Amino acid sequence: MADFRHDQAAGLRRMFNRRQLRVVTFTSGSPGVGKTSVVANVAVALARLGLEVLVVDENGGAGHMGTFFGIHPQGDLLQVLNRQRPLEQVLFTPVPGVNVLPAGMAARQLGRLSPAQQQAMLAGMASLERPVDVILVDTSPNHAHGFSPWGLAAGEAVMVVSGSGSSITDSYALIKKVSLAFARRHFRILVNRVKTREDGLTIFGNLRKVAAQRGIAQLEYGGAVPLDDSLKQVAQFCQPIVSTLPDAPAAEALREFAADMLDWPSAEYENGGVEQFIQQLLHLSHRITPRVLQA
Repeated sequence: MADFRHDQAAGLRRMFNRRQLRVVTFTSGSPGVGKTSVVANVAVALARLGLEVLVVDENGGAGHMGTFFGIHPQGDLLQVLNRQRPLEQVLFTPVPGVNVLPAGMAARQLGRLSPAQQQAMLAGMASLERPVDVILVDTSPNHAHGFSPWGLAAGEAVMVVSGSGSSITDSYALIKKVSLAFARRHFRILVNRVKTREDGLTIFGNLRKVAAQRGIAQLEYGGAVPLDDSLKQVAQFCQPIVSTLPDAPAAEALREFAADMLDWPSAEYENGGVEQFIQQLLHLSHRITPRVLQA
């Protein structure tokens, strides 16, 4: 596939400090809200702006990122940690500028890594051929402690919510759980698959009101992605809508979300790049495990 990134990539790279890493995790209170599709399209939209994107995919089974792109992953981060494979044999590149790291098996081990495995993880991430501008984490709900350590370590956590009542209820329940258990009190809400953007604002407003009244968390509006039949069309060809049908309403909304992401404030440790973030992740994943087991 040809490199379709925009010609202004070089200029954007000069504007966007290459030493400043942006880490954003995407989560949801329940399956079926289109989270993986959102992550994949945001990754491609960022790559089209000239950024190098690493997608960490915690999902296994039929819902993994490879399925979205029609690619069968050849390994998992856990094999890198056990020094069974080098990182480059586990990564796959569905489009230029986007590398996907399957990590479903490794995600369940993060709180129990040996010193040797931790060193292997640091060494593996340091071996990336190109500097990473943005890490997007597509989290799995199947964690023993109920929330991804990547999600706790990331500078930003995006809760993907659909317009269904169960999705809204489950999303609030997860926000409450993470806020009380781990003191993470800031989330951005992206409302997916709604008829109008006004519907998205209404859903967000209701969530924010309840969270504020109960002192659970501070919620910010991330935007809304309209329900778009074009998404079904591109899904049949395992292609992202932001590049295949760029004029579709959903594509415009996803590109807007990706562009806005670059203006979000960064966490202090993100200024140190991938290595410092991984150190933060490993420290946090070991620190939170005992608290969860006591809960």
